[in-house]
Amino acid sequence: LEFLMAEARALRADVVITQGATQSNHARQTVAAAARLGLQCQILLEDRTGSTDPDYTDNGNVLLDRLHGATIERRAGGSDMQAEMEAVAARLTDAGRRPYVIPGGGSTPLGALGYANAALELVDQATERGLRIDHLVHATGSAGTQAGLVVGLQALNSPIRLLGIGVRAPREKQEAMVHDLGRRTWDLLGLRGELPREAVVANCDYVGDGYGIPTPGMVEAVTLLARTEGLLLDPVYSGKGMAGLIDLIRKGRFGKDENVVFLHTGGSVALFGYPSTFGPALR
Repeated sequence: LEFLMAEARALRADVVITQGATQSNHARQTVAAAARLGLQCQILLEDRTGSTDPDYTDNGNVLLDRLHGATIERRAGGSDMQAEMEAVAARLTDAGRRPYVIPGGGSTPLGALGYANAALELVDQATERGLRIDHLVHATGSAGTQAGLVVGLQALNSPIRLLGIGVRAPREKQEAMVHDLGRRTWDLLGLRGELPREAVVANCDYVGDGYGIPTPGMVEAVTLLARTEGLLLDPVYSGKGMAGLIDLIRKGRFGKDENVVFLHTGGSVALFGYPSTFGPALR
């Protein structure tokens, strides 16, 4: 959002439009950034889970969306959300407004620069501490996080092996989306050569029944990290990402002498949209 909102300001936009699932972390962060910059924000929330639980539909990120002053419109699951945003932008333009459209997750080449920067920051911090990192594991969804990270690591010629734990799409589709966005981000940076296809690796065995739908592994991971580390994961992204990491460790995926970094991408606000999911664990 640091890069995307800068472009919105440079283009003299007066309203920002974005979209995501009902409990979208990206939408909530976009609304907060817009509020900080004095811009209005309109978000389209897609029903990807079919849940009618009031906690899911109105608490968590949705509560904060409203608190930050967002205008919210709902859309049915499976809608063409990019087309829906463009229709809203056209409507606002006709009304004399200057809209700036941000795709879901901020997953554009410009937005992916945020995580290319994160790769640089991670490598710099590890070097300062004399820490060898063998693997970097994170949750991957709309592709922006993984695309930015893979471009950053490849540009630095880093030996760190990147693994995205998928939270939505099958592996082939996820890797294809990440590589496509990665290639465009690579070109935006003016890097030489091409982004290697083999650098993009995703494991999508931990999605469960679908995006945003809880899994036993996610519940275990969120509860475990809360009770042993005081860390709060989220039920949609980092919870499933950590569930994948835990299971892969149990299966011997990583060597005992290897250092694994887990990238926590935030989102714990969404926990308040899923209280009943954690009821048994809390009891």
